[in-house]
Formats: sequence, C-alpha cells, structure tokens
Amino acid sequence: MARKSFAVIGAGVWGETHAQAYSSHPEARFAAVCDLKEERASRIASKYEAARSCTDWREIASDDTIDAVSIVTPDFAHREIAVALARAGKHLLVEKPLATTVEDCEAIIAAAKDAGVKLMVDFHNRWNPPFHQAHDMLRSGEAGAARFVQVWLSNTTAVPFGMLSWAAQSSSLWFLGSHAIDLTCWLVGEWPTRVYAVAPRGVLKSRGLDIPDFFQSVLEFPGGAVGSVHNSWILPESNPTICELTCRVVAEKGAVGIDALSSKVFEMADAKGYRYGDVLAHLNIQGAVGGFTIESIKHFADCVVHDREPLVPGEAGLEVTRVACAVEQSVKTGAPVVIER
Repeated sequence: MARKSFAVIGAGVWGETHAQAYSSHPEARFAAVCDLKEERASRIASKYEAARSCTDWREIASDDTIDAVSIVTPDFAHREIAVALARAGKHLLVEKPLATTVEDCEAIIAAAKDAGVKLMVDFHNRWNPPFHQAHDMLRSGEAGAARFVQVWLSNTTAVPFGMLSWAAQSSSLWFLGSHAIDLTCWLVGEWPTRVYAVAPRGVLKSRGLDIPDFFQSVLEFPGGAVGSVHNSWILPESNPTICELTCRVVAEKGAVGIDALSSKVFEMADAKGYRYGDVLAHLNIQGAVGGFTIESIKHFADCVVHDREPLVPGEAGLEVTRVACAVEQSVKTGAPVVIER
C-alpha cells in the first residue's frame, strides 16, 4: 500500500504537534509545512523531515501529491483555507473550533461533502484517558445517565500575552471553550438546547487586551442534565501549570472526578519554580511519540490511510460552534438563549 502524504498549514506551537504526529506515523509521508513566517515553516519542515516548506497555503492546495492537510491556523481563519482545500480533493483535519460562525462551519462541511473528502475536528480530549474512561462508564450504564457535568479549562495570562499574537481576535471561549463544550456534551451524550453565560472584563482590559477575562456558561440539555463550563485567561503565571483542566460528573448512580493536568503524578522543582509535568498529553518515551494530543492526529491519519470515517466529524464542530455562538449572544443580551437547529 502506497503511503498517503500529509501537510500542515500553520506551524505554530500546535502545528508542530501535527508535524510530529505525521512524521512518526508508520504509514504516512510528511510532505509539506506552510506558515506565513518562512523561517518557521522551514525550521519545522527540516526538524520533522518534510519534503518542503512554503508560505502560501495555495501551494498546498495545488499540489496533487498531497492527500490530506491539517489546518492549524488561528480559529477565525479556517473557512477560506478549508473550503479551497476540500475543493482541491484534500482530506481535512481542522483544529478546534471548526470555525467561529455557524455559517462558516456549514460552508466547510458542505465543501467536504461535495468533494467526497474526510473532515475531522481535532477535539483531542476525546482521546484523553481519564475522559475516555468517564465516557465509557457513562455509556455502559454503570453510573446511569449524567445529571451534572462541570468542566473547568483555563490558562494563565502567558497564553493571551505571550503564546498567541492573535489573542485580541479570539477569547478563552473559542480557544478553550470549544474543547470544554465538546467534552461536556460528549459526556452527557446530547447537544444542549439552551445556554446562559456571563463574561466579565477587567483584568485583561487593564493590560490592553479588551476581551473577557473568563466565560462562565450553563448548558441545559433536552434529557434534563445541566453542564457548567468555565474558561479563563487570567490565571497567574506563577501557576504550577500553564493550563488547568478538571471535571466533575454527577450521574444517576455514581460520580466521576478528573484532574487532568495537575494530578501530582510527576512534580518538579528547579530554577523555574515548582510545577507539574505532563504525563498524558504529549510524551516521548524511549523515542516513541505518544500522548492523547498525538493520538487524535494519528487517528485522522489512520482514517485517511485505511479509508475510515473519523470519530469526530465536521458536524460535531458545527454543534460546538453553535453552542459557543449562543454563549456569546447570552453574554451580549444578559439572557438565556435557546439554541435553534
């Protein structure tokens, strides 16, 4: 079987994760890296032995030797690239969120269907071991149906002020909330019908970034379950981890508690201070690349190589964006929003 060729558009922090996943997949050929910054594209291509690099994504679209592409551009810059690549016959793995408007999501899904290409959204926490175990427990009936799900996913200020040059065009809702909303709905097993949210401003605005400090969202589900989702960009940089991810599920006959990033399995203290090490997300063990953030990308590669349907289709991305848009509307109006489908 001839190996399929993969490319990455967007070579930032997470783009490199995609490059690492493809370069380590035994049945994939890592073909190209594209980034607006030529030096960055060239560096990632060289590091992970891609055949070439470029600065214009249209070169990827017109390359008939490339079978599939990861789109790892900023969350508001997905539609044009995704639609063009689908029309060019490329299978697509799009970083979360699929897009930041329902209209854009629908356009991407329609383009992929018309072209007959695979479309997956990288909600990688569905591969995160504790969340996967909680999902299995709920689906098995062991604990009964979920009645309340609380997901806390937040970053320190290092993310909006250091990691993301485009933070002013996004928010913790889109950057983090898309993951948290998907996790909540995946665990409940339904999409919500009504949301209510608040999003105060102050800390970030005082430092020149006029976006909400955090989003606190309540999701109501048709089966009676309730979700509580918290996403913040104002944790102090002295925090032991740059990201916090916790979850609490109360079900009919049981409960689940998850601390996914600071479980104290691995602690360290050095000149940088006291912090926790990553034992789940992104690992390199005896030269083998792994972790749930790698496994979701490898799943997409497997689907392309073996002609399978991805576990997280474009429609899941559409529903998450629909909920996030309702959250923004609720913040704006100060009232609950019924989600129309």
